[in-house]
Amino acid sequence: MERSLHLPKADGTIAAFTPVNEPLIAPERPPGGHDFNRVAYAAAHVVVDALADNDPWLDRNIDWERTIAFREYLWGLGLGVAEAMDTAQRGMGLDWSGAKELIAHAQSAARGRSDAVIAYGAGTDHLQPGADVTIDDVIRAYEEQIAYVEGQGGRVILMASRALATAAKSPDDYIRVYDRILGQVKEPVIIHWLGSMFDPALAGYWGSSDDMRAMETATAIINQNAAKVDGVKISLLSAEKEIVMRRRLDPSVKMYTGDDFNYAELIAGDDQGYSHALLGIFDAVAPAASAALAKLAQNDLDAFHEILAPTVPLSRHIFKAPTRFYKTGVVFLAYLNGFQDHFQMLGGQQSARSIQHLSELFRLADAARVLRDPDLATYRMKTILATVGIE
Repeated sequence: MERSLHLPKADGTIAAFTPVNEPLIAPERPPGGHDFNRVAYAAAHVVVDALADNDPWLDRNIDWERTIAFREYLWGLGLGVAEAMDTAQRGMGLDWSGAKELIAHAQSAARGRSDAVIAYGAGTDHLQPGADVTIDDVIRAYEEQIAYVEGQGGRVILMASRALATAAKSPDDYIRVYDRILGQVKEPVIIHWLGSMFDPALAGYWGSSDDMRAMETATAIINQNAAKVDGVKISLLSAEKEIVMRRRLDPSVKMYTGDDFNYAELIAGDDQGYSHALLGIFDAVAPAASAALAKLAQNDLDAFHEILAPTVPLSRHIFKAPTRFYKTGVVFLAYLNGFQDHFQMLGGQQSARSIQHLSELFRLADAARVLRDPDLATYRMKTILATVGIE
């Protein structure tokens, strides 16, 4: 098949491009499963049913077979799955009712595999933020979602709460909520600090718009409840802030990087520690993540960086501002790679990025060697280009 195509550039011109890099092949699954020296979760996207007769901006129709098949693919590569998180469009197309369905389907699949590592987002997104919402309302909302996840037999990722960000008057309100919730959970949870670049409604989380002051409150809460906290994921897109917090945590508490700009260096770590991973970009670059982590487990740091470093420019592009639209790039790459037959998303979010953005994504995916089948990817890219008049 002819791989050459014409891609638009940011300046409005169109240039010929041919993908030239052979796809990266992840190592075969060894007997007993992959043995990494980092815990690595991929926050996974959902596949919609593009043939459903609905109003796509309003209705939720999910292709469960393809959605769960993608989780099976991630498990096969040795990655854990962070389920019903923002990568699955939680709060941007997937409401709590849909999240409950997703959790039930994913947990059913996980029960059938001895190697399935999975944890589920529990938050307060069924509680509409507002002036009349109290701290007690927030606590009850958290308790409801945690009860559902635990009732399914799942582990909890404690998501940041828009309602709490609106209702809290001071850091003391965060302390009250998290102390209460952590005192009740059955198993240690992962706490998720999602920065305002991912969700503007979470600005000022932990009681301060200054990240370093907010970090003091968050770290105090976590260390005070260390027995109930497996780890904390921070998504601030700042390696420096993550390292500072990592060094302040109780030694029993893991740092899970959520930094889709600097993950390679943070996972590699330094002489004072390292981060584990809970990343949306690992959905898109799963083979590279698996291969790199295998090399890291063999103490081959050079090979780790050689594999993972080319994915970083791709990730920075996918997660560029407005960062909350990164899901569009993740799903687009899943379409190019044949994990779904269409480029459609919940809430019509496939329209959130420009054709220039998607074209640069294609170039960077080739450089990162994460186009699984370059012929298929080229054909599908041409299909998308035809919709904007580029033949």
